[in-house]
Amino acid sequence: MPHGIASLVATGTKLWLDSVDPDLVRAARAAGATGATSNPVIISDLVKTGRFDHRIAALAAAGHDDHTIAWTLADDLVGSAQSVFHDVWAASRGNDGWVSFELDPLLEDPAAGLADDDRVARYVELGTRWSAGQPNRMIKVPATPAGIRALEPLAAAGVPLNVTLIFTRAQYERARDAIWRGASRRASLDTFKSVYSVFVSRIDVYTAEHEPSLSPAAQGMLAIANAKRVWLANVDFWSTHPTPLAQEIVFASTGVKQAGVDPCLYVAALAGADIQTNPPATNQAADAATRTFTRTIDTLPPPDVLAELDAKVDMDRLEHVLMAEGLEKFVAPQKALLAVIAAKRPS
Repeated sequence: MPHGIASLVATGTKLWLDSVDPDLVRAARAAGATGATSNPVIISDLVKTGRFDHRIAALAAAGHDDHTIAWTLADDLVGSAQSVFHDVWAASRGNDGWVSFELDPLLEDPAAGLADDDRVARYVELGTRWSAGQPNRMIKVPATPAGIRALEPLAAAGVPLNVTLIFTRAQYERARDAIWRGASRRASLDTFKSVYSVFVSRIDVYTAEHEPSLSPAAQGMLAIANAKRVWLANVDFWSTHPTPLAQEIVFASTGVKQAGVDPCLYVAALAGADIQTNPPATNQAADAATRTFTRTIDTLPPPDVLAELDAKVDMDRLEHVLMAEGLEKFVAPQKALLAVIAAKRPS
């Protein structure tokens, strides 16, 4: 009987590594992972290790500015991961084996002073550029107002999409509907692929801070309930809008952030559905010989817990707060990455 990650995969969940560290990607592929994701935090942390100083020095010597170097490094790292998972993509005919490439988070930086129309245009331009000639690369776009507006033209242009920073069902539905409108304009849906990254753990961090009146039974349950409800909504929609490839939910931010909590809390609760993008430490905990996962995605929390969550938690406010925090968590590392590159330039 399988255990650890093998038992998780046996439930029907696809495992994507939440990193493009070349060493971790190879190890994760060997352990059963079939894709990977990237974001500004991941790229920034990798560059800080010093492992790519020689590449930075060569690009600087060639006359490239800090922004170009940063995006060249991201392209290199994501491209390297793509090569590891390309066989999965080919064997699944495009249903798996993807690696996500996140577009510039500085587009959402208030200091940039961009109007929404300009943000939309830049998302479309960058998404088209970074996906060109990349068979198993997904373009990651945030579920901001401008990001969602960019999804329709990107989908219409044939760009595979990973919508990130989704915290609520309303966000998911806005993104999904925009992508479906764009996909419906294509001559064929044969290669149409989209995924929707629902962030999990930050939901429970939010309720602990902003909703202290929740009962002990309900506190710490909203993340799981919310993720499962979005998954069910996705199943329902695509069952009436069938496509050759699966349009899937990605459960992201699955590493627990509360002290004293099982590190596999969310991994176990969401087993059996679509895709999980687990951080390396979470995957390590999940792969323990003592771990066995079974399908649990279909089981919602008790009705009284759901009723309390619905009555007490303002999901519009939650979305507003967590989106602001989420954007800052990506804007700041991108700025830090540029600063690190500037510091590493040969004197």
